[in-house]
Amino acid sequence: MDLDIITTENLIKKFNDLTAVDKVTFSVKKGEIFGFLGPNGAGKTTTIKMLTTLLNPTGGTAQVTGFDIIKNRNNVRKNIGIVFQEPALDTELTGKENLDFHARMYGINKDKRKERIKEVLDLVNLDEKKDIFVKNYSGGMKRRLEIARGLMHFPKVLFLDEPTLGLDSQTRRAIWAYIKKMNKEEDTTIFLTTHYMDEADYLCDRVGIIDKGKILVIDTTSNLKKSIGNDVISLSCNEINKLNKRLEKEPWIKNIKKHDSLLTLGVEKGEEKIPTIIELAQSIGIKIKSINLRTPTLDDVFLYYTGRTIREQEAEHPWKGLARQRAIRGGG
Repeated sequence: MDLDIITTENLIKKFNDLTAVDKVTFSVKKGEIFGFLGPNGAGKTTTIKMLTTLLNPTGGTAQVTGFDIIKNRNNVRKNIGIVFQEPALDTELTGKENLDFHARMYGINKDKRKERIKEVLDLVNLDEKKDIFVKNYSGGMKRRLEIARGLMHFPKVLFLDEPTLGLDSQTRRAIWAYIKKMNKEEDTTIFLTTHYMDEADYLCDRVGIIDKGKILVIDTTSNLKKSIGNDVISLSCNEINKLNKRLEKEPWIKNIKKHDSLLTLGVEKGEEKIPTIIELAQSIGIKIKSINLRTPTLDDVFLYYTGRTIREQEAEHPWKGLARQRAIRGGG
């Protein structure tokens, strides 16, 4: 039986008049990789900061590894590791020295420190770079070292806030491999935030889509994609509102979304439905300019639940600037 290692109930965080996290309720199972997917300013980092006892909630409750985040802060901190967006390494120390310092802070004895440093460096493939000053590390090496440091004290839960932000695609995939590896080999529960669809799809056992401080849906990535139909049809035409109104009457269309100049339909057996859609359009005097068929992606899921793409959310989100400022300062 799966046990919940993180639980929250109606968790709220307000900054003056801004509600950054709005009555969030969810749970994370022991041993899973759980992800928050959403744009900058959605409330992802603020939620992590509450769960890791760095911010007090305005309302609601949460337990991490069985301990209340307000009443049992020290016990929560003993059982978690954290890797934040902004680097927090001492660049004037070597990789090994950074890990040794962290282990001392947790009271790990000399023999165990030596053994554990070797283990985590091997896990992230940095053993040969351990005696190099961190200021000479690449961005990917620094992120790997931060992950290794987060694992030094055998945490039951590791929080990763945008773990591959700013890294190139090859380095991102290498980080993904290390995350999967530590989840399996260390039996570490992982809670990560991301605004990368491919990252959530590849890594997460379950994903929660969060926007404007609210969780809209939580499920496995496969179930989320199935929820909008086995196939997605996108089309453009000369009278999109008129066609939208007509297609809404068809029971075989699982969902329909109008977005800019496109209609996006979730259907079963899409290849069979395209001729039907063209005939319906022609019957009301509408000419379809383009039509294409594909399997659903998390982009489609995000569009379905929010009405916008994640890129549009990031471009126009009213909290974007505030969120980035807080992230830089260490806020949410």
